This record gives sequence, structure tokens and C-alpha cells, in this order.
Amino acid sequence: MSGRFNGKTSDKFPLPKKMKAWVLGDPNELMLIDKPIVMPGKAEVLVKIDAVAICATDLDVISHGPPALIEGGLPFNKNFTPGHEYMGRVVALGPSVDEFKIGDRVTVEIHSGCGQCKRCRMGMYTSCHNYGLNYGNLNKGHRANGFTTDGGFKQYAINNVNTLIKVPDSMSDEEATLVVTAGTTMYGLTELGGLVAGESLVVIGPGPIGLLGVAVAKALGAGPVILIGTRESRLKIGRQLGADFTLNVKNEKDIVQSVKKIVGEKGCDYVIECAGTKEALNDAIMMTNRGGKICLAAFPHKPVQINIPHMVINNIYMFGIRGEGKSATHRAMQFMKEKRFNAKLVHTHTFNLSELPTALKYARERIDDAIKIVIKPWG
Repeated sequence: MSGRFNGKTSDKFPLPKKMKAWVLGDPNELMLIDKPIVMPGKAEVLVKIDAVAICATDLDVISHGPPALIEGGLPFNKNFTPGHEYMGRVVALGPSVDEFKIGDRVTVEIHSGCGQCKRCRMGMYTSCHNYGLNYGNLNKGHRANGFTTDGGFKQYAINNVNTLIKVPDSMSDEEATLVVTAGTTMYGLTELGGLVAGESLVVIGPGPIGLLGVAVAKALGAGPVILIGTRESRLKIGRQLGADFTLNVKNEKDIVQSVKKIVGEKGCDYVIECAGTKEALNDAIMMTNRGGKICLAAFPHKPVQINIPHMVINNIYMFGIRGEGKSATHRAMQFMKEKRFNAKLVHTHTFNLSELPTALKYARERIDDAIKIVIKPWG
């Protein structure tokens, strides 16, 4: 800690001068070092991290760089700490902060927009026009923890008050890390997708977002909800989360026709596409009815050729989903508090902070059918 701090701390949570943090060197090179603890500024708090989940996007950032953007460039060798799906306890308040108290358990959104660009003023702060531009003498206030600023693979983190959601005492640390994943699908289905109860929905790809997409869609009243994948163990979890039908691609001759046998020849109203492959994207297009919508929730690493003529002729809408805008995480938290679905079903493994490289290997290679892996710094 350095400089004069005008906020609040508490003797109940004594703060060390340094913390353990993983930093990214070259691609796939992580080092555990001591980092100084930075105190919160105006509208910020310091969070002592109690749990952080691994997202597939973390693997992309560590291996390839995008969508991280540090000082206007790739994140490598910039003393950058990745990781973004974390929760913890408020241990210091920045000047003027009264929305939270020291000791509050919170989970976090990733993005805090600049607050002044067109998208932020619309509530679309995950599409902030100043994303990644906080460098040099240009600082418009944008933060995306784990992407443009330090993330959660460490012991303490700074968060804007707008990114915090209080965690009830009845919710475990592990479950609280999943709120942002549920919030991402909530944002895609409600604010961007305009899902109406009773409309049919297909989820392609039973990863964490796909599985919680099933859960959120069912809680919102979609029906029937169909989950498509290749692993029976994950399809089983999908059924536990509310899927009315599950289809294993390996057992279906024509997955599009299999969906239409369930929803009718016109096709389904919505598709959440979580695979990001050419085949899955084109299947999504062909199984969607006229005027239907496709939410893209995966990050393909290369350009993909898709059937644009069919989309145009049939007035099919396709939109990308980046994060959890318009405070969708708050609505996801409410669903989870009310036990509308059991997000804990997607949590499969827990590791200690010192074991992060092993945990990332489990996530990348899906060892032991890993779905959502949680790091417990204090475990």
C-alpha cells in the first residue's frame, strides 16, 4: 500500500502490504509473484477474494491474448493478472462509498464502463466504446477486470461499486462465482433477445454458459427447451437444470430435423449457440424459424462461413453476447437466491490458488469431465 488513503478500513480485516498474484508473461506462461495491494479510489472498494471460477475465455486470454487488451495491446509481459469470475468480502471502502459496508460478501460483474460513451449511457457497458483505452494519459474510467485491468487470480481486487452484487449468507462461495455466467445468458435472452415465455429455445453446447442458459431460459418460461451436445454426462446435468429434451449429436442423423420433430417444421424461436464451430452455427441457422433469433455465446478463433442467404430470406436475427450488461447479473442472482435453478450442478472441481496451472490444465483438457472449476485462495 502506498500514498495517502482517504477511505475506510477495519481492524477486523487487517491488510498486508503485498498479496500473492499470478501474472501472465509469454503466452501460457503464468508466474506466482508478490504484488502490492492498491487501495480503492472514488466509487471503488477493495475485495478480498474468497473464490474465483475459471472461464473458457480465461484460457483464450492466457493462450492467445484477445479479448484482453492491456495498455492498448496484447496482455503478455505487462504484469497482468487474468481471471474474472470471482467473489469475496469487502475489506476497504474508497472515499464517499456508502453503498456497501466492510465485511459484505459480494460477487462481481466483469465490466464497469466509462459511463460517458453512447453504449454505456444505454446500459450496454460491456460494449463500452472506451474498452481497453485506459493507458498513457487517456483514462476514461473503463474497467473490465481480467481483460483490461487486473483480474481475480490473486488475493485482493479493486472493484467499482456498480459491479458488485451482495451475496446472501445461504449461498456458498462456489455458487456465488457462477452469478456472472448466469447473468451473461440472462442478458442475451432478455435485454438483447427479448425472450417471451412459451417460446421454444435450443441450446447448442453444454458448457457452463450453455447449461446455465438452459436453467435461465426455463426459469424465464421458455418451452420447450432443448439441449444439444455430445457428452451424456453433461446432457444429464442439462435435464436436471430444466431441459425438456436433450439430443446427442452422435446419435442423430440430422440434428436440424431432430429439433423440428420436437418443435414443429417451422423451427424453434431461439438458439443459444455455445460451440462456435461452422457446423453448429449453420445448424443453428437452419433450425431457427422465420423471424427467430440466434444468440452467439462462443468465441470462434477463426472466421466461420455461414449461410447468410438463408438468414436474410427468413429474417433471422443473429447477435453476439459479450458479458452481462444492463445489470443482468442482479436478476440472475435473484433467480439463484430463490432456488429457481441449482447452479451448483455445473461446479465440478476445486483447487487452491497455488494449484492454478493444474486447474487450468483440467479446464483446457476437460480432465475428469471438468465443467466449472473454482479456485479457493484460502482453501
